[in-house]
Amino acid sequence: MAKKVLLAAPRGYCAGVDRAVVTVEKSLELYGAPVYVRKQIVHNKHVVATLEARGAIFVDETDEVPEGAIVVFSAHGVSPAVHADAAARNLKTIDATCPLVTKVHHEVKRFAAEDLDILLIGHAGHEEVEGTAGEAPSNVIVVDGLDHIADVQVRDPNRVAWLSQTTLSVDETLETVAALRKRFPNLMDPPSDDICYATQNRQVAIKQIAPQADLVLVVGSVNSSNSVRLVEVSLEYGAKAAYLVDFAAEVQEEWLTGVETIGVTSGASVPEILVTDLLKWLAARGYSDVETVTAMEEHLLFAIPPELRKDIREAKEAN
Repeated sequence: MAKKVLLAAPRGYCAGVDRAVVTVEKSLELYGAPVYVRKQIVHNKHVVATLEARGAIFVDETDEVPEGAIVVFSAHGVSPAVHADAAARNLKTIDATCPLVTKVHHEVKRFAAEDLDILLIGHAGHEEVEGTAGEAPSNVIVVDGLDHIADVQVRDPNRVAWLSQTTLSVDETLETVAALRKRFPNLMDPPSDDICYATQNRQVAIKQIAPQADLVLVVGSVNSSNSVRLVEVSLEYGAKAAYLVDFAAEVQEEWLTGVETIGVTSGASVPEILVTDLLKWLAARGYSDVETVTAMEEHLLFAIPPELRKDIREAKEAN
């Protein structure tokens, strides 16, 4: 049996995740521990544990942060109410919201200013959806998949726009939009697609691999929406089996029974060391032939938040 691994590219860290993690790291270097972080900075167990070991303290809400302390907002974004709560507690805030999420926040505000009802396609309860909806709570209606479309109630069916969570499946989102348009023929589109470039690119890469794979292993955490989507997309595009694992140790030996070709990818919040560990684990079981399947190159970088840049600059000038 010719055992091999098809390794997806691109995979792993996107620009928004890299920026958010670096923001916490640089905050710890500049201000010293502890630095508080509202929610998980990104949805990955390993990343959160590593930052905790360096002195980051993760909290659910700003009222858990001592008055006057430093708090970093996660890559998923927060609502204006959270900003107001932080200001009321005199917290120094560093906003690591991904710029692509911020773009969707701006779109909400623009549609709300025109007093449209906004159908936000996304997972109810997800941090990104809560932050986005919080920009205009009286205008936003969350649509959590096709099953919820029949329940949508709007004020005027001719004055409705749609937006989406950035980490959904491209195919599923388009399907939901098509179904919404049947109910609301004059549904307005956002100025540009909301699904983030990294989510799309990782799905495109695994779509190329899935039809050839007996098994796909996606490295990522269960609360990572884009990682969960990669498993779903793998199965939709022909993988015989697909599983989500945080670490190589979670792979079950029986999954490898009769498997020749294994596809490997990772979600946008996953550091490459976890993929390397998985490849070593697979190599020890005979899967040492690794072929990289490149769907496209990624070169996007985001600057760290301006408030942190300013403090770093001032600290250098003071020295």
